Amino acid sequence: MSTKTGFITFQGHQNFRLRLVMATLAGKPIKIEKIRSTDLNPGIQDYEVSFLRLLETVTNGSVIEISYTGTTVTYRPGLIIGGSFTHNCPTSKPVGYFIEPMLYLAPFSKKKFSLVFKGITASKEDCGLEFIKWGLIPVLEKFGIREVELHILKRGSPPGGGGEVHLLVNSLIPQPITVHVLDYQKISAIRGVAYCTRVSPSVVNRLVDSARAVLRKTGVEVNIATDLWRGENAGKSPGFGITLFTESKKIPFRYVVEDIGIGGETPEDVAARVALELLEQIQASGCLGRNQLTMAFTLMVIGKEDIGRLIVKKSQIDKDLVVYLRDIKAIFDTEFYFKEDDQYPDSYIATVKGIGFTNASKKIA
Repeated sequence: MSTKTGFITFQGHQNFRLRLVMATLAGKPIKIEKIRSTDLNPGIQDYEVSFLRLLETVTNGSVIEISYTGTTVTYRPGLIIGGSFTHNCPTSKPVGYFIEPMLYLAPFSKKKFSLVFKGITASKEDCGLEFIKWGLIPVLEKFGIREVELHILKRGSPPGGGGEVHLLVNSLIPQPITVHVLDYQKISAIRGVAYCTRVSPSVVNRLVDSARAVLRKTGVEVNIATDLWRGENAGKSPGFGITLFTESKKIPFRYVVEDIGIGGETPEDVAARVALELLEQIQASGCLGRNQLTMAFTLMVIGKEDIGRLIVKKSQIDKDLVVYLRDIKAIFDTEFYFKEDDQYPDSYIATVKGIGFTNASKKIA
């Protein structure tokens, strides 16, 4: 990374969306070089081009330049303006890939976000709709962003897609509130959603029974809802999936795990695997799961000039998180401080001072 040219420069395609989102929030131009430069198919992919178009749509005055080979992208961010749009997502990525970064930008917009996304609604690699609903939106609520809704109009399983999702963000705030969470979640119940599209209704019951068989041994209440989609609202392809999440009385956060079935997998295999993954995540997580930490850390950084703290497990600090923390240092010029927790020896207290971000878009509005 360097700033000699006036741009903050990054290399590689890792954290592509997050770097662009953080640059937009910070109002700083960035340059991303050597994007898959050694791959057989070099440069940015179709879904990354689609994301850049979406970013251009929800901002005003942004300038995006892509090199001839597609291996370099320069981005000068404009103001976040929001509004009502429809975005057609390519079938190479699910709609969650595009919705997740919008959650970072929408609360700091000039106008309310009302975005309709069309495409695939679930995949193995990227976050699904239930994860956004039960995993990420509660994180936003803890930081004072309360009016966020995600409506599933149509489900679209891979590879055909055909899904339709409406994201509505009515909460426009000047900056996130400061958060201190220094305890683990005390789990009171495990809940979930099992869904299927264009397959036999018995599939969702098999998903529920298999997940319950694993989770019954925990001794907490297990309640998994079924969500059966048929006809034109069920998209173009058959598919099924399950999302499991915890409930806690004291802390509004939830641990969330999800997966979908692919060719050759039975509903029993998928549900048992997700149930075991949830138990593993509970054991390996601080107050949040690893898949929610990035959002929480970003909101802590752009909060008011006060100290925010979260408890994290040592095992959650992996290579990807280190890269992300370096990106924060490069863009916002601030650092997290990790101190061992006296009460829990396998944990750190992650501490950061907010940069005093103010919503420039709202001020102009």
